[in-house]
Amino acid sequence: MRRPIIVAFFSFALMACQVLAAERGALFKVSGHGHTLYLYGTIHAGKPDYYPLEPHIAKAVAAAPTLALEVDTARDPGAVQAAFARHGVFAAGSPGYAGLPGERRRRLEAALKQQGVDLAAVMQLKPWMLATMLTVRDLARLGYDPAFGVDAHLAGLARGKARIAELESSEYQAALLDRLPLAMQWDLLEETLAHMASGRQLREARELFEAYERADRQALERIAARIDSDDSVSGKFVREIVLDERNGPMAERLAALLARDDNAVAAIGLMHLLGKGGVPVLLRQRGMQVERIY
Repeated sequence: MRRPIIVAFFSFALMACQVLAAERGALFKVSGHGHTLYLYGTIHAGKPDYYPLEPHIAKAVAAAPTLALEVDTARDPGAVQAAFARHGVFAAGSPGYAGLPGERRRRLEAALKQQGVDLAAVMQLKPWMLATMLTVRDLARLGYDPAFGVDAHLAGLARGKARIAELESSEYQAALLDRLPLAMQWDLLEETLAHMASGRQLREARELFEAYERADRQALERIAARIDSDDSVSGKFVREIVLDERNGPMAERLAALLARDDNAVAAIGLMHLLGKGGVPVLLRQRGMQVERIY
C-alpha cells in the first residue's frame, strides 16, 4: 500500500508545482521558412516567485539553439554602464538644472523633495535618466526588482547552452532615450513627478505587472489601447519612440532569425507584442504565420 501512496503523493506534488508555475506575459508561435520561433513577452523586473517559469516557455528555452534578447546586459555590464553614463549624464560645463528658470527649478526641487530626492545628489543626471531611475524606484516600492527580471533569468538559463543574440545594443537604447529634446525631457521629468505624486505611476505599474502575472489578454489590450490614446509627453514618447520606432527593426531581425534557426526563442518586452503596431502584427505583415499560445 505504501508504494502507491508515495507515487500518488509525488504525482500530486508535481501537479501542484505545475499549477504554481503559472502562465505569465504572452507567448506566440511564429512559423515561416519551414522553421518555428517562440516569441515571449517579458517584463524587466520581477519577484522570486516568478520562477520556475511555466512549462511552455521553459521547454522552449531548453530546446532553443538561440535565445534572442533586446540586450544581454550580463554580457558586458561595463558597456551598459558606459552607454547610460554617456547619454544620461550632463557633459562637463553644461548648465543642467542651474540653467532652468527659477520658478521651474523651485517647482522641480519641491517635487523631488516630496519624493525624498535631494536635487544636489542628482544634479548631473539628465532629466530622462532621472525619470527612469524614479520609475525603477517606484517598482521597488511594489516589490519588483530588476535583479529578478525575466530577461535576465532567461539569459541565465541559456548561457553556455545556446547562442544569446542581441536585437539591440545598450548604446542604441541609451541614445534613443536621450534623443528627446532637452526641453521635452524637462517636461517628461515634471510629468513623471506629477504622476508619482498623484499615485498614477504606481497604479499603472501595478496594473501592468498584474496583467503580466495572469497572462491577462484583455487587461494587456486595455493597457495597449491606453498607450495608443495617451497624448501626454510621456505617452507620446513611449508610443512613438520606445515602442513604434523599435518594433519594426526588431521584427526584421526576428524574421531573419526565423529564416536561419529552427526552434529559436525571442524574449522581448511585453508591450512590444501588443496592439496594432506590435511585433506579432508586423511579422504577419511580412508573411509569417503567428499563433498566440496565451
